[in-house]
Formats: sequence, structure tokens, C-alpha cells
Amino acid sequence: MAKAAAAPPFRCTDCGWTTTKWVGRCGECQAWGTVEESGAVRARTTPASTATTPAQPIGAVDVATARAVPTGIGEFDRVLGGGIVPGAVILLAGEPGVGKSTLLLETAATWARTGRRVLYATGEESAAQVRLRAERIDAVADELFLAADTDLATILGHIDAVAPSLVVLDSVQTVASSQVEGAAGGVTQVREVAASLIAVAKSRDVSVIVVGHVTKDGAVAGPRTLEHLVDVVLHFEGDRHGPLRLVRAVKNRFGAADEIGCFELVDDGIVGLPDPSGLFLGDRETSTPGTCVTVTMEGRRPLLAEVQALVAPSATPQPRRVTSGLDSARVAMMLGVLERRAGVRLAQQDCFAATVGGVRLSEPATDLAVALAIAGSAADLALPSDLVALGEVGLAGDVRPITSQARRLAEAARLGFTDAIVPARSRGTAGPDGLRLHEVGSLGEALRVARRLAATVAAAGDDSGSAPF
Repeated sequence: MAKAAAAPPFRCTDCGWTTTKWVGRCGECQAWGTVEESGAVRARTTPASTATTPAQPIGAVDVATARAVPTGIGEFDRVLGGGIVPGAVILLAGEPGVGKSTLLLETAATWARTGRRVLYATGEESAAQVRLRAERIDAVADELFLAADTDLATILGHIDAVAPSLVVLDSVQTVASSQVEGAAGGVTQVREVAASLIAVAKSRDVSVIVVGHVTKDGAVAGPRTLEHLVDVVLHFEGDRHGPLRLVRAVKNRFGAADEIGCFELVDDGIVGLPDPSGLFLGDRETSTPGTCVTVTMEGRRPLLAEVQALVAPSATPQPRRVTSGLDSARVAMMLGVLERRAGVRLAQQDCFAATVGGVRLSEPATDLAVALAIAGSAADLALPSDLVALGEVGLAGDVRPITSQARRLAEAARLGFTDAIVPARSRGTAGPDGLRLHEVGSLGEALRVARRLAATVAAAGDDSGSAPF
């Protein structure tokens, strides 16, 4: 009789890929350090046991203990779906120095000032260092307890002794358990630490916020199972050279998974920005050639942002194409469409395109604003400062409808804008009071409307336009 084939002794802990010999990198998911020895897998049958808590009809389940508790920081509550649910485990990931610890220390202090106890466990700083930072941002509270330790068993002992309603661990990659092998931050250690904290959170209704590191490509470091185990995954984003910070919900079992919160990093901490559009707009007192305002959707939140472009004769055989805050591929596509479909000569011109305030625009709805800004700079013609442009531009030069147009226009009208260039096929979307809609079906038509509106600016001020669109 033929012998049964032996099971591969090595297995990837992330995706389950198996191999007969150890390798440093998984051949399926390409993750490093996730292939571990598993041994032969034998089929087993788990016997049934008596349930300690009997099953009950879903309508009889008490949901009072699962209501979200506000943290006191409005923008953070917005992302979480109203607050922190008791027993929830939240993973906050972000680049080093972006402000994760500052935000969580302020959240812990605000939570503690309401009389609820908080344990802030840190494996990256000493207790004295955290205290200094807390004094700088005014986050000292009587019910806020600090523990500086990297041993998982000791941190669990602190939770038993303090009996907090909220635990903050900074960070999961610095804590290790003596019960499993591997260095702190490894796949096995991260999984063990996360599983232990999740067990404590679910059994005691203690909310846990865990800080996670990110890899160089922006993904959460560690095994993918970490993101599957927790209830909420938040990404903390922002340019360290600018004050704007965005907290984006990637996964949320208790609220919308596409919501964002806006914060501004200041000298004495971090503050929420309920109306952050002002950070993304330049000086709107005067009209300048090469600028156009658009409305982008960050999750379900409309934000106004300004696109700036500069077109100048090139001094090199290969003209430069430089972008900042914009998708370089989409900007290159707009240059080609303007050249071929609208007759704007850009082949021998250097083109620079950027956003204001460090915001990043990647959705197709901003195509029309990018095209108008580039064409305005090429013609040295200023668009009105109270004009917004919305629409996706196709390779055929057509302007296509976009999502959430009504919400975008309502936000523009709220901030005082009076004109909007929108796609012609807008599915019957009507503009809010005080906002005139100019529907266009092609890029050429949009340029003609923009030129007509720009003529009013030139007539009212300095007519410096040297060429038409």
C-alpha cells in the first residue's frame, strides 16, 4: 500500500501557505518572517460541552451595556461612531512622530476627568517622560494611571490592580510575553499580546486602545490577523511638516468605516477641527491665474480644497512634470486631454501642480479643477475666487457625473461660493440657494464657461490675460 503523503511541516501564519522547508519569505503573500514550523496536521473532532450562558432570542439581548461612551473629543468620537463601546478593542496605527501618543494621552485625560479610571501603559517611554508630555498638553488627571513596562504579564497585573474602564497600550510591538518564543514585535508575540488584551476586554467590558506601528509602505506592521481580531482599525495620517492630521476609520464594527476626523497639531497638544476647509484654501481675497477650488469627499465628509498650477516655458528638451498632493498619473492624463481635446499647448511647457495645506486629492471628481487650474495658468487668466469645479474628465474630453454631488455643493454654498461648474448629466441634482450651477458636458465647454466667468474678474480688476483658454 502506498504511504499517505506527509503534511508540509512549515506554514505561513498570515495566509496559510505551506512548504516542505523553511524560507524567510512567504511564497504566497510575500510577507517576511511568517513561515513557522507546524508539524503534521491531524484531523480532530471537538466534543460538545454544556454552555455556561444559554443562547437567547436576539430581541431579548440587553444592548444597554454596548452603547458608545463619548470620549469628550468630538473629532475622535466622530470617527469611532459616537464614542468608545465598552469591551471594544481599537487599533490606532500611524507613522512615527505623527502624533498618536499625544492624541491618546489627551483622550485618556479627558476620559479620566469624568471620573472614569484609565490605565496608560507604555513600552516606549518611561513614566516620567509621559508625565512631562502630559504637563505640556495639560493632560494630568487624578484618575489617569501610568505604567511603564514591556512584560505582558505585568501589564495584565496592572489591569487587575487598577480596574480601569479604558486601557491604552503604546505600543503593541514593544510588549512581549514570557510564555511564547520570539522577540517583541514578532508575529508570534504580537498575536499573543493582542489575544490576551482582547480576552480581558471582552470578559470585563474594558475598552482597549492599542497603538500599532506601520511599515514603510503605510500598512499596519505585524500579522494581518491583528486587524481581523480587533473591532476598530484607525489610521493616523499627516505630513509631519504640516499641522494637519487625519484619523481615518479603515474598519469599524460600531460605525461607518469610511469616516475621518480632522485635527491640528499645535505646540500644546492636538485640537479637533470641526471645519477644516480653511486649511486647504489659499487667499481668496484676490483671484490668481492657475488656481481653482474643488470639493473632495473624505469618507462621508465634504472638504473644500484649492488646486494650484504653474505653467512656464521649459528650458530643457524634456519638460518637467511635478506634482504635490495630487496623483501624478491623473495629472499627466489631464495634460494629455488638455493638449489633444482642448487645444491647450503644453508640450514645450514645464507644468507644476500642487494642493494647499498638504491635503492629498486622489479621487477622479477633482479632475476638472486640476484641468482648469492648468489651463488658467497657461492662458494667464484668473478664475473667480468664488467658483468651484466638480467633475471627472475622461480621455475623450467628456465631463462625467460624480458621487455625492449634492453634499459637495451644499458645503460650497455654506462657505460662500456662488458659482459651480458641474457635469451636465448630474441626475437632476439641483444647486442649493445662492449657488449658480453651470452644467458642462465636455472639457472644451467647461473652458468656455470658465473663460466667460474669468472675463468678469478681468473687467472688475486688472485685465492681464494674454491668451484665451
